[in-house]
Parts: sequence; C-alpha cells; structure tokens
Amino acid sequence: MGDISYSNNSGISNGNGCTNGNGHANGMLVQRKSCWYEEEIEENLRWCFALNSILHTGASQYQDIQLLDTKPFGKALVIDGKLQSAEIDEFIYHESLVHPALLHHQNPTNVFIMGGGEGSTARELLRHNTIEKVVMCDIDQEVVDFCKSYLVVNRVAFCDPRLELIINDARAELERREESYDVIIGDLADPIEGGPCYQLYTKTFYELTVKPRLNKGGIFVTQAGPAGVFSHAEVFSCIYNTLRQVFKYVVPYSAHIPSYADIWGWVMASDTPFVLGADDLDLRMKLRIKGENRYLDGKTFTSASTLSKAVRKSLDNETHVYTEGTARFIYGHGHNSATKHN
Repeated sequence: MGDISYSNNSGISNGNGCTNGNGHANGMLVQRKSCWYEEEIEENLRWCFALNSILHTGASQYQDIQLLDTKPFGKALVIDGKLQSAEIDEFIYHESLVHPALLHHQNPTNVFIMGGGEGSTARELLRHNTIEKVVMCDIDQEVVDFCKSYLVVNRVAFCDPRLELIINDARAELERREESYDVIIGDLADPIEGGPCYQLYTKTFYELTVKPRLNKGGIFVTQAGPAGVFSHAEVFSCIYNTLRQVFKYVVPYSAHIPSYADIWGWVMASDTPFVLGADDLDLRMKLRIKGENRYLDGKTFTSASTLSKAVRKSLDNETHVYTEGTARFIYGHGHNSATKHN
C-alpha cells in the first residue's frame, strides 16, 4: 500500500499535501525537509522517494488513483497503492511488453489490449506500420479519462483513428466479440487481493477466452509481476507455468525497472514457435517500427529472455496453476491511503 508522508524538523505537518515554495500549508508555517511517497513492497521492506508535489488524488468505482510529481522519476501514476508507471523509465516496461510479441509475429495487423488505460501500450503498438486496428479495453473510465488529461506523452495515441477504446471488463468484451486477433496483450494491474484483475491471470481465462480469440500464428503476452531472484515466486513463476498448460511455446523474460525497485517480468505464449534471433529482430524493427526504441533491440531481448540460474530452476520446478480458487497475489491489497508520519 502506498503512503504519502511528510518529513519535517519542526514537528508540524499539514497532513494534506506538500507545502508550497514558501513552506506554507493551509496557513501553517511548516519547516520541512521533503514530502515522500512510500510503498510497502513486502512486510519488512518499503520503497520511498521524494516528491515535488501531489498533482492529483482520486478514486473510481474500482481503484484509488494518484498522480505524483516525483524528484527521481518525474510524473508517476499510482493505482491502489502500487506504482504503475513513471515518466522517466516507463519506456522500459512498455517497449518490453509490446515489441517482442509484435516482432515475432509474421504480420500483425490487429491487436487487443486488456487494460492499458494510461495509453502507453497503445502508443508503442501504433508505431508499427503493419497495425491497422488496436482495441484497448479498460474497465475503468475514470482512469482512462485521468490519463488522457494528465499524461501528455500519450495524447497522440488516444487520437489515432486506428485505436478503438472500449470501457468494459476485458473478459466480457473478448467473449462478446466475434473477431479474432493477431496479438492479445495483458497490460493489467497486478494480481492483488481485492483488486479487479486477478481473475484474468487464470488457466480458465487463458484457455477458454484468450486462446480462442487468437488468429492462427497468434501471440499472447502479459505482464507477469516482479521477477527478481526472490520476488519471482510471488506470481511470475505460476503465471509462466499456467500458460505452459495452455500454449505449446512459452517464453518468460524480464528487465530491471528502476522506479519499481525490482526486476519485472513478462510472459509471451503461442502455438507457433519463436524462432527469430537478435539480428532478425533488429531487421524487423528497422522495417516496421517508426522511430527508434530507447531500450529494446535484438540483443536486449536475447538478454532479457536469458533468466538467471536461480529463476530458471524455479520456473522449471513450478507446479502451481493459477485458478480463481488457488490464486496467488503480490504483496498488498486493493486499497490505497495517504497518511502522515511526523
């Protein structure tokens, strides 16, 4: 759960927000060192960083939402107390989520995004010149509207005529539609107990909803939570094993994201083998993608999909299959609060 705390040397704190440049808050003089965001990663471990200001806080029917202006990472979107993306390094996450699947596909023209309300996944998809249609389905209208208003970097993507924005539950929308897709992307919130998304990581969902909506040669890719030497055991390994029960070919990969304070994982799956090497990926990037990636190239993906010995061994030995009755969650729960610490 993410908290906002106010550190000062006078013992006086406003408890509502950061002070202005003169140190005044609601008429009180506050001698402060800084305002901090603090996220509890696990029971005995917290991650915190200094803020310039709190740009917005709110709550939708489904989630609590904050937009923070952080000193180390720029603007940061926080949902249900978990940092979702930060201005300075979100390109690592979104390039890693989108481009491997699009490049491994022979000719991707239509893509379905589950989640992705901030617009960054759509932005990366629409850089591909083969793309004719992107359907982005997010359950939370308020998150989408919020991101449209505040995340300037994605405004062009939201206006692209190839993008169809749907506000609905991703499972219900996929089941309702008759069309199928070359690539389906799971850009969902983390599986948090009490959160809105954990059912979309289950074997039943992958088997009965996702796979039937893929065209021949289609690829599914999902974000899969923390993937560090210790943290991968939370959900990464069982999401990988669950997809192995549904698809013939499954590739886990990971990258360090500084604002997450951890290695992050993705899993790509298909019934068609992944055969491209680093040079092949680079060539397809040159031919298909508008502009140059900041993070991902062929060698980077080769490295990302070469997991450490400890994680590989753990994934090979994983037996847990993700179901609604046997769900695993990352640390935290679907509620966020802001408190003061004097």
